[in-house]
Parts: sequence; C-alpha cells; structure tokens
Amino acid sequence: MAKTDPHPLDALWQPQALIWVLLAGECLAAVLALAPGDNGGRWIYFGLASFLIQWVALLTLGTLYMFRRLLAGMRPPRVAWLALALLLANTWLVTGLAWLLLGASWPAAEDGWLTLMLQLTGVVIAVGLLGLAAFQNHWRARQLAVRAKQSELEALQARVRPHFLFNTLNSGVALVRQRPEQAEELLLGLSDLFRAALARPHDVPLAEELALVRRYLEIEAVRFGPRLRVAWRLPESLPEVAVPALSVQALVENAVRHGIERLPEGGEVSIEVVPDDDWVVVAIRNAVPAGADDGNGGHSIGLEATRARLQASTAGRGSLESGRESGGFVARMRLPLG
Repeated sequence: MAKTDPHPLDALWQPQALIWVLLAGECLAAVLALAPGDNGGRWIYFGLASFLIQWVALLTLGTLYMFRRLLAGMRPPRVAWLALALLLANTWLVTGLAWLLLGASWPAAEDGWLTLMLQLTGVVIAVGLLGLAAFQNHWRARQLAVRAKQSELEALQARVRPHFLFNTLNSGVALVRQRPEQAEELLLGLSDLFRAALARPHDVPLAEELALVRRYLEIEAVRFGPRLRVAWRLPESLPEVAVPALSVQALVENAVRHGIERLPEGGEVSIEVVPDDDWVVVAIRNAVPAGADDGNGGHSIGLEATRARLQASTAGRGSLESGRESGGFVARMRLPLG
C-alpha cells in the first residue's frame, strides 16, 4: 500500500494556516484604510474592508474544501491558479452583495462601486500573483527537500541491514547439513524480509508489518535458541493503521541486537499494541545488560532511521520515544488513526 505525498491543499485546513489567512486579511484591510486620499472615516473603512476581505477569504477556503476530493488529483500549480480564479470570483460576488446591502452608506461610494470593484480586482490580482510566486518557490523547495530526505532515509536503511544478513547466512550454513528443512524455512523468511527491505520506502498495514516481525523473530530464534524469549501482547483485532515498512521490525531488531545478544543468559522481547483513542501505541520492550547507560549500546542508527521515516510518513504527527524504563529498554511508537 503505497503512501502518497500530502497534497498542498491539506495545509489550508490546519488551524495555523487559517489564523495566518485571517491575519493577512486584517493587514490588507489596514493598508487599504491607511492609503492616501481618504481624509476621514478610516476606522469605518477599515471595518468594512475587513468584513469584505474576510468573507472573500473564507468563501474561497470553503469552496476549495468542498471540492477537495476533486482537486486532490490535480497538479499543485493548477490548483494554485484555480484558487486565484476563485479568489477573483468571490471578490466580485462579495462586492456585489455589499453594493446591494450597503449602497451609498459605503465610505467610498462617491467614487462609484464600479471603481471600487476595479480597485479590489487589481489588489486581488497583485496579491494573488505574489502568492503564486511564493507558492511556486515553496513547492519547488519542498519537493527538493522530500527527495533529499528520501535519499537520506534509503541510505540509513541500507546501513542497518548488512549485519543481520551476515548473521542469518551463517546460521543457514550451519543448518544446511544437520537440519536442511529448517535451513529452507530460514532462507524463505530471509527472502520475505529482504523483499520488503529492497522495495522503495512505503507504508504497509500494521498486521502485515507484524507478520514480518514474526518471520524475523523466527530467524533469530534459530541463532539464539532458548536465549530469545518473545511475548506478544496484541488486541483481539488489530487497528487498521499503516506504518512504514520494516519500521517495527527495525525496533525489534534493535532490541535483539543491543539487548538479547549482549546478555549471556538471554532475555525477553515483548511486542505490545495498544489502541488509545485516536492513536495506536506500539511498544517494544527488551532486557538490557547491567550497567548499560541507554539500553542500545550507543548505536542509534536504527532508531534514528525509524524515527525519521515515521515523521515523514505521518507528516510529523507520529512519534517515536525510547529509553530506559523499569530496568529494561522501551521503544514506543505512536501512530495517528486516520
């Protein structure tokens, strides 16, 4: 299940964006009210201009929101031009309604409503073109940043895998003569994991990710034997949420490599999934060697790569926290539902 890039329209429905639109409208109303040529009634002019501008802005945002599903398939530059056209149309609509309701009571009515509409049209076109230029630069910079981040994530992911490959191949070689059937299962599991690892970074359902985790733990159980104990704590029905492919597996791998592998007597790795209102919490716990300062032996490449992928996948909403807890090490992933 591939993850599509967030559409730039999605940012318009955020509270911060709405606040900035309202503030920009107030600033434009203040500029119009303070413009030379008006000798009185500036506060009244400011109030009426603010009223018109906010109605134009909110109508434009409302129209875009109503048709967001149809616009989702359009290229962002075309959506930007369409937004400018809607801004113009709503300016004419609101100005026409103001003329019908206010008539001669508008402070600038002596100059004529047609003159006022032409002035507002010029202002909208000028401001809109500046906005388009800023949007083009922002979108181009964002695309470049996404490509750079994708390359960085792929490089980080590539650095995490080699040690597991070498260990698994060594285990497979040891099993070929003594237990060939188990060696075959091990290599099939390795094939499944690396098929997912070599694919481009994408999102998968949580159930599919946990199935890969089981395959990984079955492979490691061949190497560690009774030293590796696994506890699954899952709800009866797994939440329908997507996670970056091999993200939970990377956390479990980190737990095995920097926890269980360093303990002569071995230890337990637990995988817990807890639905929590609008969130799903995936917690990976493992025992750690006595005296370890952070539970990961100073190697945080896997954790940092997973955190970066999670941030990119959830547009900054998801989080990954890790650290010592109750004598062990815990990596806790929070995923937004919807």
